[in-house]
Amino acid sequence: MRAVSEPPVVLVHGWGGSYARTWQQPGWQALLEDAGRTVIGVDLLGHGTAPKPHEPAAYADLTERIVSAAGDGPFDAVGFSLGAMTLLDLACREPGRFRKLAVLGVGNNLFERDEDRARRIIAAVEGEASDDVQAQLFAQYSRQPGNDPVALAAIMKRTPTKAWTAERLSAVTCPVLVVMGDKDFAGPADPLVDALPDARAVVVRNCDHFATTEAFSAIDAVLEFLDAAPG
Repeated sequence: MRAVSEPPVVLVHGWGGSYARTWQQPGWQALLEDAGRTVIGVDLLGHGTAPKPHEPAAYADLTERIVSAAGDGPFDAVGFSLGAMTLLDLACREPGRFRKLAVLGVGNNLFERDEDRARRIIAAVEGEASDDVQAQLFAQYSRQPGNDPVALAAIMKRTPTKAWTAERLSAVTCPVLVVMGDKDFAGPADPLVDALPDARAVVVRNCDHFATTEAFSAIDAVLEFLDAAPG
């Protein structure tokens, strides 16, 4: 095992996930610890072991639990989907906290939000029957053990923070790795990579959005980026 000399790694799950399901079960925590890294797991508000309020206004700033768990930094961070967006939000506001940042499952969806699709997903999470495959998947995730569909719908209904623009993202000064499945509805990754000052993309073949954190090539790419690859 390597000596603990690098900054800690903060892991932030996506919507409907949790630290345990997204990062512990697929082996991320164990692999990072084997590389000598201290791991800080975060359950975002409304998820996992965190409180689950039902009012959309409670979710106005999802970065608070990250800041509380991780402190001032510097730290490395890995986020998936909603977790990636939340880490990017924090990195735009306080870039000095980050040494390196890996974001999975986010790309063009930051800049082009499909409001009709969002409404269909929220309705399905709230129990409305739907023939939309993506809406059905989100509804299924919202009902996994430990989840609260009302809280998860409230997260989707919250008033967004500032719009994602190249100007806003230019504040992110750390190196960023954008990992995107080639079948991910959030893609392509290029618009996000182009907007960040120091970013590159890794595309995972034959991978959809929900499989990203379990894909071996995604795990390998992030470990290498964080200088935590085996050997």
